[in-house]
Amino acid sequence: LQGYASEMDNPNLVHLIPSALQNKKEILFGNLPEIYEFHNRHEIENCIENPELLARCFLKRKEDLQIYEKYCQNKPRSEALWRQCGDSIFFQECQRKLDHKLSLDAYLLKPVQRITKYQLLLKEMLKCSKNSEGTAELEEALATMLDIIKSVNDAMHQIAITGFEGDVSELGKLLMQGSFNVWTDHKKGHNKVKDLARFKPMQRHLFLYTKMLLFCKKREENTDGHEKTASYSFKNSLKMSTVGITENVKGDNKKFEIWYNGREEVYIIQASSVELKNTWISEIRKVLT
Repeated sequence: LQGYASEMDNPNLVHLIPSALQNKKEILFGNLPEIYEFHNRHEIENCIENPELLARCFLKRKEDLQIYEKYCQNKPRSEALWRQCGDSIFFQECQRKLDHKLSLDAYLLKPVQRITKYQLLLKEMLKCSKNSEGTAELEEALATMLDIIKSVNDAMHQIAITGFEGDVSELGKLLMQGSFNVWTDHKKGHNKVKDLARFKPMQRHLFLYTKMLLFCKKREENTDGHEKTASYSFKNSLKMSTVGITENVKGDNKKFEIWYNGREEVYIIQASSVELKNTWISEIRKVLT
């Protein structure tokens, strides 16, 4: 923030800033200032003498840690901008002054790495504190961190949905997302279609919201020599208020059915494991009840 973000306002360097970067500081850095302020409270350091207070610290800050979700959601936009102007003289000059071996993008990745490190540290602490004071709180803190990582991860997938006409933010909370084999069976239409549908499944990425279930097709795109980025092109949606569910499908304990309008449309969904199927079913049940 001091060596790069502040330098964008340095009158001596203004002429070096590429035009693509003009007024885009918020996109490049996201809410990094907010994360910096949050960690400036040094609450974790205060637990060094009393490690049993650590878990409470995480639980107290549960809401605040959502700032990471915001940061990660912005990350793809930030990376796209960096690819456009990361090799500019402006950044080289800042890096030289700081005497950093790594360029800025390596540091912009740190918050993403940090939020995943906490749960590892809490797991390690749990190993060292079997049945001692504060163990229950540590377990709760770990569960909280895993929840936050899940919502960060879900949010990262959600921003890659393309072609959905509505506004995703109006669909309620994103509860689950993941890839499945899907077969469809429509009452209406030609019988032949129905027979064909029996055999070859479609690969679909499902997003379960409190108000709607979205079916998308995952596309991998190569971004000029960089890592593959996935996008999810919207195929169809079911309103959760009109959906029914059949938990068991004959012949395969990893399959379940979601049907629409009194079985006018039936979607047979196959999970990669029985555990995964059960997690989805219990989440869908919660929504339906």
